[in-house]
Amino acid sequence: MVDQIDITKVLFLDIETVSGAPTYTDLDENMQYLWSLKAPGALRRYGETIEGEELAESYDDKAGIFAEFGKIVCISVGAVYRDSDRKLKIRLKSFANRDEAKLLTDFNEMIDQYYGDPNKYFLCGHNIKEFDVPYMCRRIVINQLPMPKLLDISGKKPWETKHLVDTMELWKFGDRKSYVSLKLLAGILGFPSPKDDIDGGDVGRVFWEEDDVERIAVYCEKDVLATAQLFLRYARKPLFAEDQVFFVER
Repeated sequence: MVDQIDITKVLFLDIETVSGAPTYTDLDENMQYLWSLKAPGALRRYGETIEGEELAESYDDKAGIFAEFGKIVCISVGAVYRDSDRKLKIRLKSFANRDEAKLLTDFNEMIDQYYGDPNKYFLCGHNIKEFDVPYMCRRIVINQLPMPKLLDISGKKPWETKHLVDTMELWKFGDRKSYVSLKLLAGILGFPSPKDDIDGGDVGRVFWEEDDVERIAVYCEKDVLATAQLFLRYARKPLFAEDQVFFVER
């Protein structure tokens, strides 16, 4: 499929999320109660009671993966273009902000301006259908913002969302049993791993304790580049070399 897609019509994307509050104790009583209902399922221990310190730890560890209890702190994108010599290049940019509403507003304006037609453009990410897209859509609703056309998929049939290209789904070939990491696919398909500084488990700490959004953005952009390289591997085309990769200054 991907070998039939013009890569210059694809916007590569990855998001980074954290818990909505620094710690469980920073939540109001109602949200603490609602997390106590969610936590057993989050920890895959249905029917068991989770209380006290374990409940607080579960929030620190898991809240960021749920749009109802977390928030987005970075959306990184990669846009591919051809230079004057027709050579492919990729430009990486991050929307990173402590203010989620501002981050989402800036991202939404960009995507509607340059990628507003789902019949012409594609959105590509690793596990984008199960995580990134629904998470973004839910946070857009929570922040009461307009939904970009490329993300306006509620109630759509599968054949109406062909503009969403999921590099993890492409690897499954119909197998629905397990998650396959981008790092693993980088290893077996021979392109640089995106994980050379922090990993997903560190993002919350880097945000809440170190207040280092820039570091998170660098990490997120590496995931976007790795996703674009994976797309090229699927299409059996040459990878991006170092001189074909450009980072937009933040």
